[in-house]
Amino acid sequence: MASVRAAVVAGSFYPADPNELTTMVRKYMALVRGTSNTVVPKALIVPHAGYIYSGKVAARAYARLMSARGRLDRVVLIGPSHLMQFNGLALSSAEAYETPLGCVPIDKVAIQTLRTLQSITVRDSVHAKEYSLEVHLPFLQEILGFFTLVPIITGDASPEKVAEVLEMTWGGPETLIVVSTDLSHYLDYESCRQLDASTVQAIESCHVNGIDRAQACGRVPVRGLLAMAHRKSLKVVTLDVRNSGDITGRHNRVVGYGAWALLEQNTAHVGAERDATDDDTGATLLGLHGETLLHVAAASIRHGLYYGRSIPLDLKAFPHMLCQHYAAFVTLNRDGNLRGCIGSSQAWRALVEDVAENAFEAAFADPRFRPLLRHELFELEVSVSLLTAPQPINFCDQDDLLEKIRGGIDGLLFEDQGHQGLLLPQVWEQIPEKRDFLASLKRKAGFSPNYWSPTVKIYRFTACSVKSADLPNPMVLWQTSVETF
Repeated sequence: MASVRAAVVAGSFYPADPNELTTMVRKYMALVRGTSNTVVPKALIVPHAGYIYSGKVAARAYARLMSARGRLDRVVLIGPSHLMQFNGLALSSAEAYETPLGCVPIDKVAIQTLRTLQSITVRDSVHAKEYSLEVHLPFLQEILGFFTLVPIITGDASPEKVAEVLEMTWGGPETLIVVSTDLSHYLDYESCRQLDASTVQAIESCHVNGIDRAQACGRVPVRGLLAMAHRKSLKVVTLDVRNSGDITGRHNRVVGYGAWALLEQNTAHVGAERDATDDDTGATLLGLHGETLLHVAAASIRHGLYYGRSIPLDLKAFPHMLCQHYAAFVTLNRDGNLRGCIGSSQAWRALVEDVAENAFEAAFADPRFRPLLRHELFELEVSVSLLTAPQPINFCDQDDLLEKIRGGIDGLLFEDQGHQGLLLPQVWEQIPEKRDFLASLKRKAGFSPNYWSPTVKIYRFTACSVKSADLPNPMVLWQTSVETF
């Protein structure tokens, strides 16, 4: 009878009942719907705690595989040893890994190939009770269906030794690398946020030596993957970062969790990949911090009423994701009518700063409207939109352009003779016809609706938005103290 590595944390880290487990995994995937796209990553970094703590963060990563069923058929899963200390890396002699959803067959050919390396040996005792690999399998089984597994557990090993193992199993588009790790452990909430922010920076910059023992229990496999990412010029995308205090509300001893996707730069349709990745990042940002951005916008407008300028911000008070450069627009509506809209078409400053400045400008410096009056404050609906990087549309003439515009999807930027005009994707709700949309775009740039020139340049982008009307009690925004930020 074939040897099977039995499930050991079913019933503790995740449900032991197959139906209950399937329901839980699908629930977490449903919570992050809208964040998936057709760009399948080469590698993922995913947390491995009990599902009630890190399940949603894990789902952020695994949502990237929703289009990969039937395309990915091998997963190299590598995580740290929590229970046994040893040197090198450990393989399993089992022929399958078990979960309540069934058995995942092990790629025996890959195992035999890896055994030629001096740094890696078969150690069934290491695999027997270790949970850092097992917890990922139900997600992978639900999303991918059939696949073979290469399970590797790391002991004390250098980034070079881990990278050597990853290089040997890298494969092609049929192979996914999953690195298992949690982040900082048992710090108070604020200390955890600060330390995890430095880990985010190290991962995003592929700084192999920027992650130490206190920052990630899976630092050994993470550092090996970052070495490979640098070597192969992978793009690193932060998908989610939070900690157990965000779930339980207890802030004295928390554990950090993060999820990242690593993308190959030579993937076909690079431009489309960039759009999808940026849009995914924007959706993640708003899912995690949209309410904070609305508070910043509201506080800046209120500050402007009192002091005549945008609210000053201390960037150290905000999560790392909100301090990255991102292009944002702030739109104000009153009684269903536009009351101001100002934004940035290119990312050039910290996102929270961009939102604060644009909110102030939309309220008090949009040339189409008089400055906001105090009595209007409580009647405003505020919307924050995050834009992907504009990409040029190649076209022969205006009719060709109209054919290539994606109605209801594209935001457009018009450029000619030093003039610019921009319309966000949500404007399609008011102007659903392509020709009318383009005419309005020309007017925004200062030209007549019939204007055309061979020097016209058009760029497309997508956007995701959050608005105060979506909050359970949006009026709380306007009760925000001007000193809050």
